Parts: sequence; C-alpha cells; structure tokens
Amino acid sequence: MAESKGAHIVVEIPADDEQHHHQSLIPAIQHHPLAEISQSPGHFLLLKLWQREEDLAGRRTARKESRKDAVGREIFQLCCFFFVFHGLFLTVLFTSSPAGDDDDCRKNWWIPAVLSGCTSLAIVSLVQVKLCRYWKVEQQLQRERAAGRALARCIQELRMKGASFDLGKEPQNGRKMKSSSVEIRWKPLNWLSQYRLIVFLVCFAGLLLPSSRFILCS
Repeated sequence: MAESKGAHIVVEIPADDEQHHHQSLIPAIQHHPLAEISQSPGHFLLLKLWQREEDLAGRRTARKESRKDAVGREIFQLCCFFFVFHGLFLTVLFTSSPAGDDDDCRKNWWIPAVLSGCTSLAIVSLVQVKLCRYWKVEQQLQRERAAGRALARCIQELRMKGASFDLGKEPQNGRKMKSSSVEIRWKPLNWLSQYRLIVFLVCFAGLLLPSSRFILCS
C-alpha cells in the first residue's frame, strides 16, 4: 500500500513478506558449514586445535627466519673480515718487502705465507660451521612451511565441508619423496651449490699463498 504525503511517497512492506524472508534464511544458516561445525563438538574441537597449531607453527617459522637471518649476517661479517685481513696483509708485504739479499728472502718468505694460510684456514673453518648451521635452519624452515601449508589446507577444507569432514584426516604436506638414486646422483651438485662460498674462499687463499714469495723476492 502506498500513501502520498506531499512530495514524498511512503511504501509499506507487508509484514508477512518480511517474516517469510527471515524464515527462508534460517534453513540456509543452519546448513552453513560453520554452523554445522559449531553444532558438532568433535569438529569444533578439531578446528580449535588446528587453529592453535597453525598459530604456533607461524611463531616457530618466524623464529627460524630470524635465526637464519642472524646466521647469514655472521657469515657476511666473517667474509668481510677475510678480505680485509688479506688486503691489509698484502699491503704490509708491499711496504715491508726487503731490497737486500735474495738468499734471506728465499729462506724467510714462508713465514708470512704460513701466517696467511693459518689465518685463512681459521676463518674458512668458521664460515663452514656457520654455513652448516645456516642450511640446517633452512631445512627446518622448509619443513615448518610445508607443515603450515598442509595445516592451512585442512583448516580450509574443514570450514568448507562442515560436519561432513572426516575427523580422522590428518594434515599431509604432499611433498614428493625423491628416489635414492636421484639423491645420490645430485648430492655432490647440491653440496657444491650450498658450499660454493667455501670453495671460493679456499681457492682465493690458495692463490695468495705463493704471492708472499713473489712480493718479497721481486
């Protein structure tokens, strides 16, 4: 029914139609997956447990990421110290190279070479230890991320299926296992890709060992 009041039109909606609209929404809400979960104690408890586990997994991932970044900074600082040391070492050799007897030079050139080699070996060993820790944390981080993704998929599936979700289902990361033959074949290549920094530092230090004789005896 419509009544005209001046320039305004007032439209009255019958109360029966509005009540019928609300009544039609009630079955839809009751059959919503979240409503089914709230009415099922087992599904509701499973959802809460998985949400808590997801929160804990996110915190563990954040801690491991912070630890990984800290180890990476330590490796960078050691590499900087390595190159600074050799830069200063070569500068000192250039400035202190004797211009006297070549026999004394040939007898004593190994002293700075041994000093350079021992220092390089100590720094490279520290870098190796840090790299092992770095890749260990990286592997743990990858496992945590895979488990977190699997858990998030299960939570999403539970929310979509509602009471029809299988309570016996467990999160599966879905990671394909490699065959042993493939792992053996690619293991040296993987090691080389992970520790190529060590290979570079060792080669660099090895090239500098004979430089002591050339600098002092030239």
